Amino acid sequence: MAHLIDGKMLSAQIRDEVKAAVALRSASGKRAPYLAVVLIGEDPASASYVKGKAKASTEVGIDSDTMTYDASISEAEVLDIIERLNQDESVDGILVQLPLPAHIDEQKVIHAISPAKDVDCFHPESVGNLVIGLDGFQPATPAGIVEMLKRTGIETSGKHCVIIGRSNIVGKPLANLMLKKGIDATVTVCHSRTSNLAEIARQADILVAAIGRPNFVTKDMVKPGAVVIDVGINRVDDESRERGYRLVGDVDFEAASTLASHITPVPGGVGPMTIAVLLQNTLKAAK
Repeated sequence: MAHLIDGKMLSAQIRDEVKAAVALRSASGKRAPYLAVVLIGEDPASASYVKGKAKASTEVGIDSDTMTYDASISEAEVLDIIERLNQDESVDGILVQLPLPAHIDEQKVIHAISPAKDVDCFHPESVGNLVIGLDGFQPATPAGIVEMLKRTGIETSGKHCVIIGRSNIVGKPLANLMLKKGIDATVTVCHSRTSNLAEIARQADILVAAIGRPNFVTKDMVKPGAVVIDVGINRVDDESRERGYRLVGDVDFEAASTLASHITPVPGGVGPMTIAVLLQNTLKAAK
């Protein structure tokens, strides 16, 4: 059976490191880092995620406020809010929780955030820095995956990393991170139009599933000894549960565990690492 990569434990390590760094700043007379979170509408998943971010910030000594607005807010009003936060020198990081209501252009909002405060690493300047290898903010989920690999002692140099999914949030930025000097993986990005997907996946030393389909990666897609990273969080009906559903990843966990050397669970794998990297980015913004 595969070794379980415990995202909760690894993220706790990062949070402890951030907490110690924030305490050191305070001891030297500097103010705590400040993260402004903008939440628009009443999407339950977004609200839950934002609540988790706020709780994690408080635990490490980062000041954080959630600015909540009705879904009817205009695009112009949202852009004005972001501009005020850009100009406020007490605000180190700005995070606008996605998705946004349909009448608000997400790209306009992302472009409006100052790159110096773009702790989600979505702004084109932030993405450009990532692609060409300049120092800057790290995209939270991809950087969390890289941290998992490093802290688990998994070798990446010269290894074949196959990423299933080409999103701007996970697939594309992760490919760039895995190619960086010092990580040095050989990367293949697959997606819904890829021919012979199972055959390519079986070549992976490190297989990352980020396609948003429950149990998409089956046993026949996993090479014996591969490291399997499951980014997916999907709800599937389960009448045996009080809430009527359970969370599963993009990987058939039970089947893949019989072949993989290491595997992440869902929940408790990549998810906690995402928030931990966001805290790292907020501290970096304050510095």
